[in-house]
This record gives sequence, structure tokens and C-alpha cells, in this order.
Amino acid sequence: MSRRALLGTAGAAVAVTAASACAAEAPKPQEAMRGQVVGKASEVPEGGGVVFNSSKLVVTQPEAGEYRAFTAACTHGGCTVQEIEEELIRCLCHGSEFDYASGEVVTGPAQEPLEEFGITVEGDDIVLD
Repeated sequence: MSRRALLGTAGAAVAVTAASACAAEAPKPQEAMRGQVVGKASEVPEGGGVVFNSSKLVVTQPEAGEYRAFTAACTHGGCTVQEIEEELIRCLCHGSEFDYASGEVVTGPAQEPLEEFGITVEGDDIVLD
């Protein structure tokens, strides 16, 4: 076999291996944290929210005792959302805003809502379902 043919075969094998590796998407950080405490309910203000960077979650409390959890990754560019004010979750990278109770897009450029996650409050602990 010629060197050119051998290198072509090796290149094709590497391309197939790389493509198959990309197909197996890495689990989201939240998937690995199911059943674990992701934050404290006492840190989440009523009518507001907080970003828990370690779990990549934003947790809001639209009504007293009603907690909602969403991915903290903006659906536009993947930046971590930074602010929860005036019933909005804001991403300061490109200006996207999301409803703090539903995760729905209020202002683009994001087109998709924030992914919601189930949580349970046990005492002061917020546990990811």
C-alpha cells in the first residue's frame, strides 16, 4: 500500500472516530447533580431569584414558597445569566431576557426558553429532582 493511501485510510478512521465522539453528548452539569442540594431556599428572595454557579442553575421564587429552577445557560450563546430583576432573568452578554416564572423568552436574541428543572425544597435545602 502506498504512503498516500495509508495516510488517507488513517485520516478517514480519525474522522469517523471524532464524529462518533461528538455524537455522544456530554451530560449536562445538572444531570450529575440530581438528588443533591444545589442551594439554600433562604438565599432566593421572594419575587426574585439567584444564580447558583456551582450547579449552573438559576432558582426563582415568583410567589412565597413557590420555587422554580432553570438552566443558567442562556439559550442564545451559552453565557451564564447574571441578573434576576423586575421579574426577568437577564443575560448581559447579548441582552436576552427571560420570564422568571416560566423561563420563556421575553426579549431576544434568544429564541428558545431556558430549560426548566424539577426541584424540591427540604427545610432550607433546594434539592434537584
